[in-house]
Amino acid sequence: MDSLKKTPLYDTHLKYGAKMIEFAGFSMPVQYESILKEHEAVRKNAGLFDVSHMGEIIIEGKDSEKFINYMVTNDITKISAYQAMYSPMCYSNGTTVDDLLVYKFSNEKYMLVVNASNIDKDYNWIIENKSGYNIDVKNISNEISELALQGPKSQEILEKMTEYNLDNMKYYHFDKINLDGVDCLISRSGYTGEDGFEIFLKNDYAQSMWEKVLAVGEEFGIKPAGLGARDTLRFEAGLPLYGNELSEDITPFEAGLGFFVKLEKDFIGRDALFKQKQEELKRKIVGFEMIDNGIPRHGYDVYAQGEKIGYVTTGYQSPSLKKNIGMALIKSQFAINGNEINIIIRNKPYKAFVTSKNFYKKNYKK
Repeated sequence: MDSLKKTPLYDTHLKYGAKMIEFAGFSMPVQYESILKEHEAVRKNAGLFDVSHMGEIIIEGKDSEKFINYMVTNDITKISAYQAMYSPMCYSNGTTVDDLLVYKFSNEKYMLVVNASNIDKDYNWIIENKSGYNIDVKNISNEISELALQGPKSQEILEKMTEYNLDNMKYYHFDKINLDGVDCLISRSGYTGEDGFEIFLKNDYAQSMWEKVLAVGEEFGIKPAGLGARDTLRFEAGLPLYGNELSEDITPFEAGLGFFVKLEKDFIGRDALFKQKQEELKRKIVGFEMIDNGIPRHGYDVYAQGEKIGYVTTGYQSPSLKKNIGMALIKSQFAINGNEINIIIRNKPYKAFVTSKNFYKKNYKK
């Protein structure tokens, strides 16, 4: 673990009794009290996550909008200043470099928030493709900490720390906000299916901000939460995880993210994705629910009618639904709701049926 990168909150996690694991080259808390209790806290009250391992890349210059719009599949010309947009970023063959958030300050300044495992890869991909564009690119990932306050009581907690009227902040919008005397960038966004906020601040203030949010949130039932709950929460809400539902081998269409692919504009991978849409998808990500009493896990094989048709991308015993459920990438002809499939668990087939990926109804503030 000594060779792993650490966020500025590493010592704080140890103080709170976190169980630490390797994730994306970082030593990160997977849980404190328990994944189940942290998951329930976010669904009912609030949870605080350290997501400082995520990457931040600033793109500035007069060609910023034009360049980013060419790099990502979504159309960032549709957002206003201080609005954010989700988008995949693809290779020329249509598979996925990463999925990220584009934060717009102006037509000439943006911040890309990228997955921790892809920071260097994304940065290098951007640099490789910036020729001919009047832009400056800066990777500030090592300078910025990020906290995610998630759950139905998140706003009440933050309101005790700022004079800013959070009622005015819509989903996927952000602003520069003074939070308990610290200048932060706060967005109404998250990765749990609940209302919540993501707080970007300088590393020096991360530890004191963590302690302050937990202290203020104590009366609201807040808990520190680790990567374990983060994964069960995002999975229930049908949100993809890069390396599971998206990868260098999986296109946004296969992942069910066609809504974020705007074929009417030009971008890297557009021709390949246009061709894939014109033809029938050979495989796609589906949800499934177990019939037999087994827990599916990432990587387990999926069979139907005696043949291997794909593999499990994510699988859990859902804390909210009390069911064994999962997502899988399977051949399209079997991707029909209600279809029976078999998940191979310890070399034995366990019955399941195909269902929607949206296991849990999202509770965002629109």
